[in-house]
Amino acid sequence: MSDNNKEQMDVDQKFCDCEINEIDELKTPVYAFTSLGKDAFKALLSAMEIHLKEEILMNILSRLPVRSLVHFKCVSKFWKTLISDPYFKKKHLSHAKNDPNSQKLLVSQSSLYKDDMYTFCCPLSSVQLVEDVQKLDFPLNFKPLGCFLFCCCDGLFFLSVYDGLDEHLLLWNPSTRESTVLPHPERPCRYDCTYGFGYDATSDDYKILKIDGPNGYEMSYEIFTLKSGSWRNIDKNHNVIMFVPTHAIPVMDSFAFVHGAFHWLGITSFSGFTVVSFSVSNEVYGEVTLLEQMRDTSGIQHDRIAISVLGGMLCYHSSQYNCQQEEGTFKLWIMKEYGVEESWTQLFTIREPGLSSVIPKYRFGNGEVLLSCGYSWGYGLIFRTSRGKFGSWPQCDADIYQEGFTYTESLISPVLLT
Repeated sequence: MSDNNKEQMDVDQKFCDCEINEIDELKTPVYAFTSLGKDAFKALLSAMEIHLKEEILMNILSRLPVRSLVHFKCVSKFWKTLISDPYFKKKHLSHAKNDPNSQKLLVSQSSLYKDDMYTFCCPLSSVQLVEDVQKLDFPLNFKPLGCFLFCCCDGLFFLSVYDGLDEHLLLWNPSTRESTVLPHPERPCRYDCTYGFGYDATSDDYKILKIDGPNGYEMSYEIFTLKSGSWRNIDKNHNVIMFVPTHAIPVMDSFAFVHGAFHWLGITSFSGFTVVSFSVSNEVYGEVTLLEQMRDTSGIQHDRIAISVLGGMLCYHSSQYNCQQEEGTFKLWIMKEYGVEESWTQLFTIREPGLSSVIPKYRFGNGEVLLSCGYSWGYGLIFRTSRGKFGSWPQCDADIYQEGFTYTESLISPVLLT
């Protein structure tokens, strides 16, 4: 090694070990190896040090729960600015999606005999217990007479609230308690309309899809973008008819959003059941094919079939109730590789007395699946897992109707999106 190279390495090591105020004490001036003067170089090094500290602080804070970060906004103006920054919110959401402690169950309960409605938040992590269940305040300044959770995305919920006179459409973040009122679609909401809520990475915008159930042979398709703040009509898919079971509950399940597209079950005249996809970015329809045994339309009057998402994978499920035997059968399939028909895999089958309907909600790390189950002898729904009781959620009385969505806690503000 030449003497010049050795001297350069010695200077570099001293430079790495020194503080800003120690630059003047180096025998060989570091700035001599740059095109900058001493003052300019010290300013650059100071800026680099501040940036490095910000990155370290951001990495630490982005792994903390939302409740802590909301309190930390009061520490200083700098912390408030950092935590409120859109880049930090996206970084935090990216970590939260892979953190079991950031996964929650939001449950809305209403009484059959009273004008009572409550909303609760329940942890899904195995290390958190029933005692961690929180009662949440409704996002408006009045106690609603009715509330329905349509769908959620990135910790934001799209819901309707009825005050006795009017129905209000809201976007709500239960983690930060922020909410904003959304305009109504161009066509009035029907009892059988279905919604989907997803994020368009191409335009960095959130979008809501609404499809009305068939009124005769006509179906209304509308989409709402948060940046524009308005609804507009979109072209229909004329090749596939949307499947609407005759015995469906008043509002169907929400559209499944995965791989940048909404998905729902449809029927074609030549192949039976299929999965319709609608790209949220370019608004193009597609199709995800089912296996032959899944496409069979026999027994359509007896089955409740739908499309959902579990662990980022598209899933197909059916519930069949045998009235004579008073027994229900639930089957769950997942698509391990999106778009590949052969990757459809049946996870499990449940046969149980009185089991009339099942909706999968969440897949735990150990493979168990959280299920929302309806039984022939009860009014409300019961949360349980594919292997038994769901210990994190206390079961309610038979006269209480409850619905729930699993979500990831986030800092995304609905107020700033509109």
